[in-house]
Amino acid sequence: MDRRSFTVIIAAVVLRLVMFTAFPSLPDLLTNRVELSTPVTSFKRLQEGLFLYTHGLSPYDGGVFHQAPLLLAFFTTLPSNPIVVYLVYILSDVLSAYSLIQIATSGVSVSTPYHTSSRKSSAWPPWAVAAAFLFNPFSIATCIARPTIVFTNTAILTAVAKGVQGQGIAAVLALAMASYLSLYPVLLLPPMILLAYDNLPAVKKKKGRSLGSFAAVLASVFTVAAVGLGTLSWGITGGSWEFLASTYGVHLLLPDLTPNVGLWWYFFIEMFDSFREFFLCVFQLHLAIYLAGLCLRLRKQPLFVITTLLGISSIFKSYPSIGDTALYLSLLSLYRHIFPLMRYTFFVTSTLLYATLLGPAFYHLWIYAGSGNANFFYAITLVWSLAVTVLVSDAIFAVLRDEWETERPEMKGKEIVQI
Repeated sequence: MDRRSFTVIIAAVVLRLVMFTAFPSLPDLLTNRVELSTPVTSFKRLQEGLFLYTHGLSPYDGGVFHQAPLLLAFFTTLPSNPIVVYLVYILSDVLSAYSLIQIATSGVSVSTPYHTSSRKSSAWPPWAVAAAFLFNPFSIATCIARPTIVFTNTAILTAVAKGVQGQGIAAVLALAMASYLSLYPVLLLPPMILLAYDNLPAVKKKKGRSLGSFAAVLASVFTVAAVGLGTLSWGITGGSWEFLASTYGVHLLLPDLTPNVGLWWYFFIEMFDSFREFFLCVFQLHLAIYLAGLCLRLRKQPLFVITTLLGISSIFKSYPSIGDTALYLSLLSLYRHIFPLMRYTFFVTSTLLYATLLGPAFYHLWIYAGSGNANFFYAITLVWSLAVTVLVSDAIFAVLRDEWETERPEMKGKEIVQI
């Protein structure tokens, strides 16, 4: 790690400590914001689960607690001092930033064994990528609100960092932890395997290790790790499997319709019960259908496949939050070289700011002032989702255009006309 990266991390740690200590009511204020905390990540619900767990009761009985048992075991070991909890979340952000520095240092975002961008000289240095994550207002707000999505994001970035170093087993172990905490990262397994395989040391590739055998080994390691985490959770909960339905079934069946920045909650409030199962299947399949197409079309750049899938997940998962979008933006900063090729930067920036500022206002009008209804808040979440959707699609266009211009240098800068 160079001096500038170290300085950025120290500055970010100081900023978070100041916000935690100088504004003692801010963490609890942000914890109650539906944009930052969801039923499956809320720190407030985690505290309620810890209270039940430490008093010998099962937190999974009431249908309110939806977080992994290992989180219960981990937070039970921490002292009751809130400063310790603050430091845990800050450390998690620091580990995420360190993983981003490793990813940026590898140069995989601009150069892979199958593609080297002609614009690679304009990529941001590692310290700038770390700063883009650590000083992103969405990342800071997520850290201060203390949702458990912070730990999921750290596990995902750790997996990617190990993947770009060709450490396949370490990558899928970290991904198994992320999937254990938040289910949907399991969709990243295929591109993660491709990423790790592409970055294997040349010596291992020369030994004739095929992609098929490599994928089989990593898939087996992932499965064993997931089963091991499940078994450990079974022991933590006193030999009960009820945590499976509460922790993972909630993602799939959406029993809690608490408002969030996603698309599901209002849709299923208005849904007739006779159609609920059908549309649950449709919405869940909608997340998975992009996987094969992205892996095939963007085979040359598996890191960008992972980035895009995280962006899609931040829009269409059952309980998204601003922390999911912050993770996508942090990985997108690795692709600074494609920003000039993006067509709707102003629109996306303006729309995100519009939704960020008006979201809390519309929620207040609905819940507290009583002068609005659920349509007010859902309308602004649709605007938010529109902005992220345009950003994801525009980034895909820019990467494909960059690939095309690299393969055909004579077409660089020429206008594309759709026929």
